[in-house]
Amino acid sequence: MNVLCKDLKTAFTEVGFVYLKNTGITQQEVDKVMDISKKFFLLPDEVKAPFKRSSFPDNPNHGWVSSETERLNPLRAGDLKEAFNTTSLHPDTKWPSEDVLAGFREVQVSFFLCCKDLSLRVLRVMALSLGLDPEVFLSKHRLIGCEKNGSTLRALYYPPVQTNSVKEGQLRCGEHSDYGTITLVFQSAEGGLQVLSRSGEYVPAPSVPGTVLINIADMMQRWTGDIFISAIHRVLLPPAGDMSTRQSVAFFVQPDDDAIITCCDGSDKYPPIKSVDYLLERFNESYGRK
Repeated sequence: MNVLCKDLKTAFTEVGFVYLKNTGITQQEVDKVMDISKKFFLLPDEVKAPFKRSSFPDNPNHGWVSSETERLNPLRAGDLKEAFNTTSLHPDTKWPSEDVLAGFREVQVSFFLCCKDLSLRVLRVMALSLGLDPEVFLSKHRLIGCEKNGSTLRALYYPPVQTNSVKEGQLRCGEHSDYGTITLVFQSAEGGLQVLSRSGEYVPAPSVPGTVLINIADMMQRWTGDIFISAIHRVLLPPAGDMSTRQSVAFFVQPDDDAIITCCDGSDKYPPIKSVDYLLERFNESYGRK
C-alpha cells in the first residue's frame, strides 16, 4: 500500500494521470460495455432522439448527446463525437427498451457500479498518499448513483470523419480538463487521446490493454490546493482519409451535490464552493448558456 500511495502521489502531482492495472475490472467487462454502446450509437438518430440529454427534468444530464452538440473547448466548433450519459440508477430513469436494444440498461448500470467501486478505492488511497484521514474524500462521495450526485458514466463514440466537411479548428474532442475529482478512462485501440504535460507539450495517452487511465479533475485540484494537478487533454482527428472509428468509456467522479469543497490543507487558496454549483457552471460552458 505504501508503494501504491507513493506512486499515485508522484503521478498525480507531476503528470496528472496514471495507468492502473489489477483493478478488478476485467477486459471482458470493458469489451461488453463498448460493444453494446456501439450498437446504440449505430441506431438511426430518430431512434436515439427520445433519449436526448436534457429531455428528463429530474435528471437533465442523463441520455444521448448527438455529434457536435458539445464543445469542450468553447473556442472550437462542436466536438465530432456522440455520447450516452448514465447519471442515475433510479428505477424511473428512461432507457431504450429491450425491443430497441436488449441488455443496454443492464450493461451500462453494471459497469457504472464497477467504476463506482474502483473510484472509491482510489479516492481512499489518494487521501492516504497525502497523509490525510482515508475518509476525507470518501465522505463527500456517499451518493454516487443517486439523484443528489452528478457522477456520470459516459459511453463515447467517435464516428468516421469526413475530411471535406470538417470545420476550421474542429477536433473529435477539444482541449479541456474534467470537472469533478477523478476520471476513469477505458479506450479502444484507436489512438488520438493526448494529455498536456507539465512542460507544455501534448503527449499521446494510448490504450493499454488491461489497464484503466485515471486522471485528476478540476475539483480535486481545488480540493488539494494545487497539490494534485488536473490534466488538460484532447482527442485529435484521424489522419486525412482514415475512416476508422474510436470508442471510449469514461466515469466522471463528482462529489455529492451539497458537498462544500474547501482546501484540505486548511489554506484559503480557493474559496469554498458547492459541488453542484461548480458542475452546472461547467456544463454552461460546454453546452452554451440557456
